[in-house]
Amino acid sequence: MAEIKPFSPVKLICGLIASQEKHFGRAKDDLMSLFGDIDLESVEFAFNLTEYYERQLGPGLKRKFLSFRILIRPEELSEIKHRTNLLEEEIQKNFLEDHRIINIDPGYITASALIMATAKDFSHRIPLGQGIYAHLEFLFSKTGLKTLEWTYPDFRGNAYREFFLTVRKLYLQQLK
Repeated sequence: MAEIKPFSPVKLICGLIASQEKHFGRAKDDLMSLFGDIDLESVEFAFNLTEYYERQLGPGLKRKFLSFRILIRPEELSEIKHRTNLLEEEIQKNFLEDHRIINIDPGYITASALIMATAKDFSHRIPLGQGIYAHLEFLFSKTGLKTLEWTYPDFRGNAYREFFLTVRKLYLQQLK
């Protein structure tokens, strides 16, 4: 019988989508109070390959990624997703808005992959618990990143690659 070993710790990241800098700033502050220091923050990227979030969050959307110094247990991801969903509501109330103003998607990086949490089921997603699924976004390889058939369109381009490769490098250093 094969020995069952605990999972290796993974590197927590969050993707944010919003239209206003003040919303990004508030989310960053709140996320830091929950998860600690950020060791890498991406630039803001235009988020214009889909109109899905525009209906909820408004026009002129941008995406930003945060990488946290903390390493987590992978089995914590569904709980973290529930917490970030509550945080979205708290930020909305703080700005006295009557509609959603920010999207916060947590995930993690391993040596071999980027996994994002989602509440949306689909054939390739794995149930984690509490209504949350794991979405395998892409794989890391010796030559960079390998996208998959279901990789989101904005993750397919080159814009995010440098950020995620750098986060992976930080993660591998932390494991040593």
